[in-house]
Amino acid sequence: MNGTQPLAAAPLGPGSLTWRYLGDSRNALLAARAGILQAMHPAINAGLQRHSDFFVNPWNRIIRSAGPILGVIYDEDSQTTGHTVRDFHRPIKGHASDGSRYAALDPETYFWAHATFFEAQIATQELFGTPLSDAAKVQLYAESITWYERYGVSMRPVPGDYAAFEEYWRQMLNHVLAPTSIARASIRKPKRRLPAPLPWMNGPWAALYPLLVTGSTWLVRGTLPPRAREVLEVEWSREDERRLHALALAVRGGWNVAPARLRRLPRAHNAFVRVQERR
Repeated sequence: MNGTQPLAAAPLGPGSLTWRYLGDSRNALLAARAGILQAMHPAINAGLQRHSDFFVNPWNRIIRSAGPILGVIYDEDSQTTGHTVRDFHRPIKGHASDGSRYAALDPETYFWAHATFFEAQIATQELFGTPLSDAAKVQLYAESITWYERYGVSMRPVPGDYAAFEEYWRQMLNHVLAPTSIARASIRKPKRRLPAPLPWMNGPWAALYPLLVTGSTWLVRGTLPPRAREVLEVEWSREDERRLHALALAVRGGWNVAPARLRRLPRAHNAFVRVQERR
């Protein structure tokens, strides 16, 4: 936790590492992974159970959340977007089944959700891109502090620098995250067929289902941090590991020949176009 340690924040803008990496379309491959890590937090699990349609349409929730989160980086009025995202979470509070209180805007709870989005950039590049150098991780984390400031929430739990964040991440994995009901359910094959996330996807949903549901569940199991896999008792074979390695090679190869527009998520792509047009 931060305590009295000064925060090593860094500016955000089109030349920043966060602009480069957060909008990378390969991050979509680990979107469900970030969601599972969030759901392993007992307070977030309680909020999802009582205030979300996660069980009814989990992919709709992921898609709804992704755009505004990207907007906190790429929108012209990014701070307003950040405050809007924060205010979405104000009603999410109450008592869990064990009687404990939870609130989405509790500083420690809210920062954990942010931490999973930050860490996902590193994990994506580690598996599907070019692993980041230590210096790049330090810079990316410093920029993430500025990103987090845009929500207008307490900065109390924010680790002061990347080294402190690494210790925070270990502490969360070892002492806070738990095999919650939503996390356990999400790493297993759904007992019922999930609906299309959005109405316009009803047509192609039959073809997309194996990739977005069955495939993503498998991918989450293989890409979770080792400690999270241990907590959730994830089964993962050598054959699974070989398939994951093959997928990573295919994604890297495809990335090298993909059109520039497909290399960024839409909100990020539009922001870069906007900047280029002004120049």
